[in-house]
Amino acid sequence: MPLDLDALPDPVDVSDNRDELRRVDEVVARGPYSADWESLQGYQPPRWYEDAKFGIFLHWGVYSVPAYGSEWYPRTAYTEGSREFEHHVSTYGPHRDFGYKDFIPDFHMSGFDPDAWAELFRVAGAQFVVPVAEHHDGFAMYDSARSRWTAARMGPQRDVYGDLAAATQRAGMVVGASSHRAEHWFFLNPGTRFDSDVLDPRVHDFYGPAQREETAPNEAFLQDWLLRTVEIIDRYRPQVLWFDWWIEQPAFEPYLRRLAAYYYNRAAEWGVEVVIQYKWEAFAPGSAVRDIERGAKPRIQPEVWQNDTSVSRNSWSWHPNQDYKDLPEVVAELADVVSKNGALLLNFCPKADGTFDEREVELARGLGRWLGAYGQAIYGTRPWIVAEEGPTRVAEGSFVDGTPIAYTEHDIRFTRRVDHMGEQVYAILLRRPESGVARVRSWGTDLGLLTDAIAGVEVLGHPEPPRWRRTADALEVEIGPAHADLPGVAVRIQLAPRAVQRRHDYIHEGTMAPTPA
Repeated sequence: MPLDLDALPDPVDVSDNRDELRRVDEVVARGPYSADWESLQGYQPPRWYEDAKFGIFLHWGVYSVPAYGSEWYPRTAYTEGSREFEHHVSTYGPHRDFGYKDFIPDFHMSGFDPDAWAELFRVAGAQFVVPVAEHHDGFAMYDSARSRWTAARMGPQRDVYGDLAAATQRAGMVVGASSHRAEHWFFLNPGTRFDSDVLDPRVHDFYGPAQREETAPNEAFLQDWLLRTVEIIDRYRPQVLWFDWWIEQPAFEPYLRRLAAYYYNRAAEWGVEVVIQYKWEAFAPGSAVRDIERGAKPRIQPEVWQNDTSVSRNSWSWHPNQDYKDLPEVVAELADVVSKNGALLLNFCPKADGTFDEREVELARGLGRWLGAYGQAIYGTRPWIVAEEGPTRVAEGSFVDGTPIAYTEHDIRFTRRVDHMGEQVYAILLRRPESGVARVRSWGTDLGLLTDAIAGVEVLGHPEPPRWRRTADALEVEIGPAHADLPGVAVRIQLAPRAVQRRHDYIHEGTMAPTPA
């Protein structure tokens, strides 16, 4: 059913931003942070985030209605020659008669239960949840005073983001928000190249600016970007702000400094600790947390970082032909990231009706079972002397999760914890050993990585102490039958008390231990 343009709310006038911008600058002026990189580089990521390790990302919006291709449908459906373009015309008719806006009435989310969602995320073991507040398409999932094109006024006609944020907090998790608003500058511009509804002046405030990617965003767009982000901060107080890649355009740079100072200063006023996550080089090193899309690192990083990836290899939003990852693959991603001083932000893909594909529900529950057994090796840990051992390497960089990696029982990731019990080191085997014996080469006597006496050995999730022996080549630990249905296994060693006093001078070297023969 096409959108009834005559029944739309009145457009919002955002032409005069002087008072709002003045208020932003007043907060910046109060400090403690000022809008310059030297000041912002005094930021330290909060302990809660460094301990959390695992969060859930959520992509759902109007693009979930056509559920074809990906969340880039509002762009690709207007790109002549694309399969999305041909699908749109053959399914819905010419773009001038039925465009992207006309999916809004069917974005009803009639099955959306925010408390049930939050409970699923809690069961999965997530410590923070980052829903998309606004994607590239320009449809706000929150109640915005700066736009009529919001879920609160159209489609489901409810503050979808706000309802989920409140449920997330009730379930004891940290609330975040992602903003992809920057990309809206150019996102709908393919629709300006032929006869489509993108050229209809009645919906310009939704589809516009629809400018060329080659052009820098103008002052009006940048001010609106800043004030929409400030609106999310003040209305919902998220403790995570995630930004997509296009904010690295030079025109955004002064606005990023202004926004970061505002956010950090507001957090200081509220007495909470917050995180900004960015890609590439948009922020100065140390001023926020760097995020790598579908990414990996080859070694331990000196500063905490994040890998954002999805349960699906081919989309961030739901469609019927998802190429889903399985539980062992997701567990391996989590263990690899954490061993290298990172956190995993794992995306799930709700349907337009507010429900999840059962495969995603089962994956979430599987993650929860795995973390219930082995989470001590993940939550609250820090890197050990080395991150890993074994024959299998992960590719460095972004977009490296296209093909599943065949890990072996010799592929291990290490983490470390110091608490009131002393020092513990964990070995996470990415595949359960068929022999029933875990062999950890890095803990053998010959390598010299583990110079302290072992006070005890435990297989996490197993009630009885295992049989074990330490040789020159390896620490060998018998793995019991518990949790045999879960991928891999985690072994914990308790070091003798004197190890607590020792400082790991090589903690950021990231050396690979020798590959087992």
